[in-house]
Amino acid sequence: MKKFFTFLSVFFITGIFALSANAKTLELAMDADPVSLDPHSQLSGGMLQYSHLVFDPLVRWTQDMNFEPRLAKNWERLNDTTMRFYLREGVKFHSGNEFTSEDVVWTLDRLKRSPDFKGLFEPFKGAKAVDKYTVDIITKKPYPLLLNMATYIFPMDKDFYSGVDENGKPKDAVVKVGASFANSHESGTGKYKVTYREQGVKLVLEATGYYWDKNSPGNVDKIVLTPIKKDATRVAALLSGDVDFIMPVPPQDYARLERTKGVKLVTMAGSRIITFQMNQERKEELKNTKVRQAIVHAINNPGIAKILMKGKATAAGQQSPEGFLGHVPELKPRYDLQKAKKLMKEAGYEDGFELSMIAPNNRYVNDEKIAEAVVSMLGKININVNLTTMPKAQYWSEFDKQVADMQMIGWHPDTEDSANYFEFLLMCPSKETGYGQYNSGNYCNPKVDKLILASQSETDKQKRAKMLKEAARIVYNDAAYVPLHWQHLSWAGKDNLQIKPIVNVMNFPYFSDLVIK
Repeated sequence: MKKFFTFLSVFFITGIFALSANAKTLELAMDADPVSLDPHSQLSGGMLQYSHLVFDPLVRWTQDMNFEPRLAKNWERLNDTTMRFYLREGVKFHSGNEFTSEDVVWTLDRLKRSPDFKGLFEPFKGAKAVDKYTVDIITKKPYPLLLNMATYIFPMDKDFYSGVDENGKPKDAVVKVGASFANSHESGTGKYKVTYREQGVKLVLEATGYYWDKNSPGNVDKIVLTPIKKDATRVAALLSGDVDFIMPVPPQDYARLERTKGVKLVTMAGSRIITFQMNQERKEELKNTKVRQAIVHAINNPGIAKILMKGKATAAGQQSPEGFLGHVPELKPRYDLQKAKKLMKEAGYEDGFELSMIAPNNRYVNDEKIAEAVVSMLGKININVNLTTMPKAQYWSEFDKQVADMQMIGWHPDTEDSANYFEFLLMCPSKETGYGQYNSGNYCNPKVDKLILASQSETDKQKRAKMLKEAARIVYNDAAYVPLHWQHLSWAGKDNLQIKPIVNVMNFPYFSDLVIK
């Protein structure tokens, strides 16, 4: 018996040693860390990147823009307004609770209450549990993008988030800024759970050991995410070996990284539009269409794309990039300084005026430099700009409060569809529906809203494209916003990382599938 226990001891010690030897830790550096642990607190790329680490969607996009099963193993359309999803069995939340259809119903209801997400889910009537592992998702009208939006349904743990916290506050409260249970606690179905968090300093995620996806090739057991705001410092951390993977990569360092032995760079054209919004409610001059047109004409966005972005961006004249259903080929960038001056004179503002501007300094590639360039360009038409830049963690609350006359925002379409740009950036702001949630310019054109709402339930592609293109032409002529460029995507890491298979045009790397050789 004694020999048996000795054998077991050696066996377990050897086994643990083998597991430790095979365990892989990823030192990850990004320009910022997630602002919250609540996936519904903010509609942003950073929070969706976090959601793919800690939670799991019903379905997700593949690199070739098809759908693949995740928590839903398959699905079928029952009628024009109902799609049935068959869920995986035996999936556990980090709390230990079992994942069921009731969690999907609860999550969709919460999404419809979230200030940031309700606009996305306004076309949805709700979800209905058919049985423990079957759920129907129902829209108000025929909605061709239902499956697209299923990629944004990351089921939350109904039991874990129900009830009240130690302060007597509802655990399911969606709080954008400030303390809440969901902002500081998580229970997802993802491969990783949060084991340490110091906002702005470090986020540690560790594999649970009971993740449902046994077919994934991923072998990373621990991720240490360190936010490094400055581009040069982030690149230096990779080159020195302090971190294994960085995102994004500043365009000015592409060539350098490509020449560096032991490092690989992966880039991809993107559909995130970088823009400035002009607040027509804050600033009287911005109500004048000719003034807005002058601002658009004064900004040399082809020059910004070529010089500041080192050619790693595509200058834009509209929101929807080439290949999108609503893209209009003739809507080109409009830089023309002489025309800008003429428009200012026609508007009665030849002598110019002052306005305020805010931009982040660690959210988009070269965001602060872009803002500074725009300030200089507007000075040439006698618009004196008071610019304030700040880290992403502070920026979004200021953006929501609309503290400045011009505010920078980038947008990747959540549905991979043209209408989404309008729904969040240009439709008349409505707290009830959530449309226009990020329209800090307060642009409002009922005709545009009517076209976009009609497009939501139009299943004929040609008719839908006609609606979206008409809306694009209207906002172009109205100079409803300042289009800058579509930002290219970039990632870099040590050459023992298989980066290319896990990245995509949404910029949501699937780190659970990352292989470290």
